[in-house]
Amino acid sequence: MRMFRVSAVLAVLATQALAAPPETSPRPPMTADPLPRGAVVAVLPAAARAVSLEADPVTAQIRPQSRPAGLAALFHDSLARELEAAGVPGFVPEAAALGIARAQAFAARSPQAIALSLRPLLRPKAMVERVMAKRRMRARGAVCGDIDLQGESVGFVPGRISACGIRDAVELRAVSGVALSQSALMDCTTAKTLKHWVERGLKPAVGGQGGGVSGLRVAAHYACRTRNNQPGGKVSEHGKGRAIDISGVVLRDGSEISVLRDWGGGRKGRALRQMHSTACGPFGTVLGPGSDGYHRDHLHFDTARYRSGSYCR
Repeated sequence: MRMFRVSAVLAVLATQALAAPPETSPRPPMTADPLPRGAVVAVLPAAARAVSLEADPVTAQIRPQSRPAGLAALFHDSLARELEAAGVPGFVPEAAALGIARAQAFAARSPQAIALSLRPLLRPKAMVERVMAKRRMRARGAVCGDIDLQGESVGFVPGRISACGIRDAVELRAVSGVALSQSALMDCTTAKTLKHWVERGLKPAVGGQGGGVSGLRVAAHYACRTRNNQPGGKVSEHGKGRAIDISGVVLRDGSEISVLRDWGGGRKGRALRQMHSTACGPFGTVLGPGSDGYHRDHLHFDTARYRSGSYCR
């Protein structure tokens, strides 16, 4: 009896395993009655389609309408006035005028359309000319092959003694948009090092105080003299065009950060400390208040190189 039951179960399983899959997958029922075989579909003419769109307000809001003839002539005058009010030169290419007019006309008839793309309008010719003139002026004023260094090339500057002088000097007026209170004579190595410090040391140290950096107070630059003007001393790096002294920073709101008044106190004092520390490395010598009695009112930077590295106090 038990063997009969097992045989019956195996027979059922075998029948299910050998069942063939359907030849085709079932199709979903059609949602609407199809057209009768042989039915003729009428194609409405353009005028009739336009009438049908006007008669159906829902369809009219979804589908664009046919554009009226003579669109360019219809919108050209008003378009020219709008562009002129926006500061665009009077000459507008025909294709551009036609395209803008079509977009405006379509937007007026369909609430789902965008009147114009988000592309900016043509810049006024006067604006372009002003920008190009400034670029040409900056290019003419560039020294040391760097447009961020503005000034004049001077060439050889002789000194009263043989140890003084600059072989290829420049007279620097501004560095990376920061004006110098007086033009400073130096060589290109010092000018480029000063730019590095202005961009990576001075501006980050000041940050947004007073609206940012506007200018530098230059206390000294080239001068054929000994160090600290001491008789019998070695010729200063100032006498070689490798040094500059900074007594303060002018901010955009007219206020100043003064080495003499602000060193060691408050937010301005912290900014001065950061200016001093970031100059050490790019410059060979960095001296400030506390180094000696000669530098209590300014920061001294020069590009002298020492075997032991930069000297900073």
